[in-house]
Amino acid sequence: MSRHAFTRRSAKKTAAAFLSMCLLGSVAACSEPLPTVQTRMGQLTSNTQNVETAVTEDQEKTIRSRILEVVNEATANHDASKLASRVTGPELDVRTSEIAVYTATGNASDITELPADASQVNLPITTTWPRSIFTFTTTTSDQQSQRLLVMTQDSPHSNYKLWGVCPLFQNASMPAFSVDGSQLGEADDSGLVATPKDALAQYADVLQNRDSSQYAAQFEDDQLRDSVKSVADKIQATFNSSGVTFSQEEVFSPDDAQIEVMRTADGGDLVVGRINFVWTRRLDSNRQALPASDAERALFGGATATSTIQVTYVNTVALYVPSADSGQQIRAVGAQRQPIQVAAV
Repeated sequence: MSRHAFTRRSAKKTAAAFLSMCLLGSVAACSEPLPTVQTRMGQLTSNTQNVETAVTEDQEKTIRSRILEVVNEATANHDASKLASRVTGPELDVRTSEIAVYTATGNASDITELPADASQVNLPITTTWPRSIFTFTTTTSDQQSQRLLVMTQDSPHSNYKLWGVCPLFQNASMPAFSVDGSQLGEADDSGLVATPKDALAQYADVLQNRDSSQYAAQFEDDQLRDSVKSVADKIQATFNSSGVTFSQEEVFSPDDAQIEVMRTADGGDLVVGRINFVWTRRLDSNRQALPASDAERALFGGATATSTIQVTYVNTVALYVPSADSGQQIRAVGAQRQPIQVAAV
């Protein structure tokens, strides 16, 4: 073997190890549930209208129990094929990925824990379908954050399914809901600082363009924004100082077809939606760009590495969108972030 060939092969190994060390902790931290034990839930207010909810509290408890039974069984058996009967929307992609990662690592922390008990249940007032229930769980067994569970039913004779999960941010200030039930909103609800659909698109723009986004001033700072910015900046700075050529591209795209809305007691909306994130990382052509976390490695499997790696994430985010006359900014109150695909390109 020539000395040149040996040097180039060594460079590949060194750069690969370096990339893995630089990204491992940061990316893994972003994928984990965001812990909080001090979330301030909004005080419930009474709805003065004489209306009935689409389901009762007892029915919600039964629905939630049956959903979690299927999710927990699929997780325990490492069999994501069992999920479809009770899981849909962004959570189907997220949980399928988590099970694949858990199967590869054997590490239970790769699975988002879903507590069985609820701290607050927000029941829908509606006579039509599709319909959804917004339930806040208790904290987890190790005192990580409460989860917002969004459960949806597409038609009168279909099962309710777990559509989305959002671990709440630390000290999240939640809007209030009526104890008598809440109206379901629409993606184009008016009378707000932005429609739910526009708020999700604007938040995706803020995640991608940060403070230079034209919408940055319309959103409060939050943990997901800070985390995404911190990870990318630290990685780039590390490579810049090392002399290794490295570039990255981030593309955040809202999914207009995956959005759920519940109206709050103060005239706002709690919006839960899906934002896809494609993260492309590139090294010199003679170096390998490798997966950067246990989750990424599990999803990459035995594929052949190249100088470019592309990771697709699902971000399920919960946004409080206040009324137009409130004088308030839009605020993110929770998010779940999970890689679902990793490929060399």
